[in-house]
Amino acid sequence: MQSYYAVAAAQQKLEAAKKNGEEGDRFLKLTQDLEKGGEVAHSDVIKAELQMQDRRRQLLEAQLGLLNARLDFAVLIFSDFNDNFELAEDLHASVPLPTIAEVQQRAARDNPDLRAALAAVQQAGHDVTGARGGYLPSLSFDYWYGIDAPQFAVNGSNGSNLGSSAAATVNIPIWNWGATQSRVKQAELRRTQAQRELSLAQRRLVAEIQSLYAEADTALNELGGLSRSAELSAEGLRLTTLRYKGGEATVLEVVDAQTTFAQANAAYQDGAVRYRVALANLQTLTGVLTRP
Repeated sequence: MQSYYAVAAAQQKLEAAKKNGEEGDRFLKLTQDLEKGGEVAHSDVIKAELQMQDRRRQLLEAQLGLLNARLDFAVLIFSDFNDNFELAEDLHASVPLPTIAEVQQRAARDNPDLRAALAAVQQAGHDVTGARGGYLPSLSFDYWYGIDAPQFAVNGSNGSNLGSSAAATVNIPIWNWGATQSRVKQAELRRTQAQRELSLAQRRLVAEIQSLYAEADTALNELGGLSRSAELSAEGLRLTTLRYKGGEATVLEVVDAQTTFAQANAAYQDGAVRYRVALANLQTLTGVLTRP
């Protein structure tokens, strides 16, 4: 699941890197035009070109990151290694976080580990019942029917060769040197062990639910702030660029706004991945993964 959203985040980061590269190219052209008009110094052009080169390097790194993420994901999902696939654009889809009571109810009903531990307790209980059956008498009945003659034929010289017989056996246990008692004791010990493992699985499930739910809730709360920060940084970059055109801002302010925008956008993508992975980890406790 983490590899899936790593690919989705890498795709979003690549798109953001392309936009940052285009913004760097536009800003370089702007400084060159302003320099020709005598409005800014040549140092502004140098700073803009350095920023543009840095954005191009970030674009190359984003392309490499996407390639590696796709390769890692392809290794997991394809038996013959095929990287020709496309992911659904659902990284930023609205996926509500269920209440902790709903998660606990689903986990108590459908958690695979808990159900396995409960089945082990039930099996151990049946083993105890079966072992105690060794104290009870046993009755067996056998019935035979077929040809009872020296020749293989239904009818013989003396009449029919067919015959039948039956036998019943009653076995009453009196003393077997404590073998039955030993089997019962072993079965009871296995049942006790299974009950303790069930109790441990229940406590571990409660702890994991609280931990993973807190992680998902924190990631969701932070995601809203990260989204707002990305929007504000984009607007701040636009306004700073306009102020620079009007001679009210320096080139350093524009570069700082570009850097802030790139960092805020990357943090937003990472925050989205963190929430979706945390939600998926929480859903694994219920045994059901939902899609947006």
